[in-house]
Amino acid sequence: MKNFKFLLLPFLLLAFAACDKDDDSDNEPEEQMSFKFKFDPNQERLGKFGEPESIPPENAAQSPRFNGMSAHYVELAPDKFTMVGEGVVLYKAPETSKGGDNAIDFDKAVVKKNGETFLTVPLSDIPPGTYKYLRVSLGYQNFDIDFNAVGNSFTGTLASFVGFETYITSFEVDEKTHTVNANKKQGYWAFETHNVPAPYDKIIDDQAPGTTVVNPINSTSPIPPGSCLVTGTFDPPLEITGEESGVEVTVSLSTNKSFEWKDENGNGEYDVDQEEQVVDMGLRGLKAFATKK
Repeated sequence: MKNFKFLLLPFLLLAFAACDKDDDSDNEPEEQMSFKFKFDPNQERLGKFGEPESIPPENAAQSPRFNGMSAHYVELAPDKFTMVGEGVVLYKAPETSKGGDNAIDFDKAVVKKNGETFLTVPLSDIPPGTYKYLRVSLGYQNFDIDFNAVGNSFTGTLASFVGFETYITSFEVDEKTHTVNANKKQGYWAFETHNVPAPYDKIIDDQAPGTTVVNPINSTSPIPPGSCLVTGTFDPPLEITGEESGVEVTVSLSTNKSFEWKDENGNGEYDVDQEEQVVDMGLRGLKAFATKK
């Protein structure tokens, strides 16, 4: 009997080792698809239907220097006939009715910088197939711009809310906090000046009349009115086979002259002391590039 116990011991140890190995495999990370922002001032400047667009003669524009952005919605679309919501919806940010109408909840927004990953999803959630288009609804953007005041040039930071509607408690533009506690429509913005003499050393806020939202497949797959659902192509089309160990998607957004204002004096500069009206802050195009691992 004693000898039988000694013979049995190695088999028990092997069995426990096998169990431990199985447990470790269960804890292995699942294959993922990740998305990261790229803000490109040299990418082509497009209009709302995806066509090249110049700046109207009565306006001026500059390419802002982006600090961060948040996305509200992400969808993969197989082709140009895929209606909004009928593709593979990967993400939708939290919404709230605290401010009355249903709105994006900015307190829960995820703001990311250039090159940072803003979304990661399991590849098992994505059916195998070919996807030609990517839709990303943008909610918030923060960037630095140049401006004039009292005859001198300065820099400042502008925060803008480009989603369909956003409930905002308070937020930091740069160093200062701005309190709202209300819903704000698409195009609401707040601007913090830097090192400017009074009375311009403060946060200025206003409402832009519109935001350009680029959608090159508008004729076959329009977006909801008032949304910031920017649509762009995968280059080349994204093919998911189900055998990938990982996919990284770069969402390249055109910031080419994306901050636009009514140039009242024709000097091509944004004059805060002239109260020149901001007319557009929409991103000017989207391209998606996928790298498989």
